[in-house]
Amino acid sequence: MRNLDKYKGVIPAFYACYDHKGDINPEGVQALTEYFIRKGVKGVYVNGSSGECIYQSVEDRKIVLENVMKVAKGKLTVIAHVACNSTRDSVELARHAESLGVDAIAAIPPIYFRLPEYAIAQYWNDISAAAPNTDFVIYNIPQLAGVALTMNLFAEMRKNPRVIGVKNSSMPVQDIQMFKQAGGADYIIFNGPDEQFISGRVIGAEGAIGGTYGVMPDLFLKMDELVKAGRMEEACEIQYAVNEVIYKMCSARGNMYGVIKAILKRNEGLDLGSVREPLFPLVESDAAIVEEAAKMIEAARAKYLA
Repeated sequence: MRNLDKYKGVIPAFYACYDHKGDINPEGVQALTEYFIRKGVKGVYVNGSSGECIYQSVEDRKIVLENVMKVAKGKLTVIAHVACNSTRDSVELARHAESLGVDAIAAIPPIYFRLPEYAIAQYWNDISAAAPNTDFVIYNIPQLAGVALTMNLFAEMRKNPRVIGVKNSSMPVQDIQMFKQAGGADYIIFNGPDEQFISGRVIGAEGAIGGTYGVMPDLFLKMDELVKAGRMEEACEIQYAVNEVIYKMCSARGNMYGVIKAILKRNEGLDLGSVREPLFPLVESDAAIVEEAAKMIEAARAKYLA
């Protein structure tokens, strides 16, 4: 049985950090990493959906990870998402991630073309083989990738000794139970959908990776603490409050990650820039939504963390 403790806990998905020209901002990446260390989260998930990876070049993603690792230095578990639509680019990122000493790499399946399961398995195994000394996490997000991790495909991937778990972002919490039951104690399942954080934790997820954790990590840390203590009514109350913040952020015309970055600038003094097109930037009318969501976070902190 392997030691998976470094993955058990709250792991925010890292946000893309841009300068005023829309290029990767190394100083912003380092500042965001320092922020997560101060907040006391377990780790960070770098260059995933929240990191806008699908709109970034291989070089962009290398710069982001290099600057995370400059600061993390063992203070955070670092999982690097390395999937690109070509195996060649994914392998390059996997090798680069291992050279930097990340704890694990992760990958969604290839998107657009509908590949058979044996081709998806080959893709993942090729990526994993490029980082032979690094753990591998399967990223299951069928609503965006267009293909789901089946039990047969999961069974095939468990033949790879580097596979240690699944970041499960499918909406049915039953999927978490099924993957956990199949993998047992040798595999960790991460809850993906932020709106069902406590549901995923209760049914078997021992870790959690999410795109809204970063704007209110202390609230997710408190939920995690309450779940571990069996204080479910209190955890549920915070979950409802967090969900209202998420719904508010999603109501903007601009992309939710633009809203999150604006809130982090207001509440934490972090300037992470905007989002990369074709993600839609904030418009003037979104300012009121940013302000309201920021105040909702402050109110939840005052109520539940005092």
